[in-house]
Amino acid sequence: MIELSANLGFLWSELSLPDAIRRAGAAGFAAVECHWPYETDAGAVADALAETGLPMLSLNTRRGQPGENGLAALPGREGEAREAIGQAFEYGARIGARCVHVMAGAARGQAGAEATFLANLAYAADLACDTGMGVLVEPLNRRDAPGYLHATVEEAAALVRQLARPEVRILFDCYHQQIMGGDLVTRFAAHKDLVGHVQFAAVPTRAEPDRGEVDYPWLLPALQAAGYAGPFGAEYKPTGATDDGLAWMRAFTA
Repeated sequence: MIELSANLGFLWSELSLPDAIRRAGAAGFAAVECHWPYETDAGAVADALAETGLPMLSLNTRRGQPGENGLAALPGREGEAREAIGQAFEYGARIGARCVHVMAGAARGQAGAEATFLANLAYAADLACDTGMGVLVEPLNRRDAPGYLHATVEEAAALVRQLARPEVRILFDCYHQQIMGGDLVTRFAAHKDLVGHVQFAAVPTRAEPDRGEVDYPWLLPALQAAGYAGPFGAEYKPTGATDDGLAWMRAFTA
């Protein structure tokens, strides 16, 4: 059985986060995830989650200044990065979130960036132990996020293996990894023991997943057969009103 998670950073983004959670539940999603919920009262989010029975799978650390796309790999910014990581875990614990996605930032090629990211991820892993949560790292494709520290699952896997903390796992986004080389089932299977979550969207548009070059009604069951057991996160940018574009779900929920 395929379970789907609604990424509320993109879906129903015109609504308040609590109302978007309720809409996701009504639409048939089994879970939700978000980007940066910090302007919304955590109690209201927790109430909506309790009302719908939906788990909150993840939230992101804040991005920093425009164009930075995260702070955790930026040398000399460790204080800001750890403040952002602490903020995410504190908020996440209040709403019962399962994971924090620690955003590395536009640090590719900077001296010390990998070491900085490793140290900040170790800090995040300690907080994960304290809160019973997990840590996610996500490679972002170089077309949409030029300069981001990691672009491929192979790069992220090397980092996670070097860190050797079981709390830290990879967010495998099919959209990003299709752009960065495709061969999704084989590449997922090679790193399945390190993957903590899977997301998807149409390629190349990042729109509803029933279009574009990836056949998700085939791919998602194939990833399950290869070893993935969690919900699949629908992190796409609707081409219109979210409710008007949900016909793609019938392939998995009928």
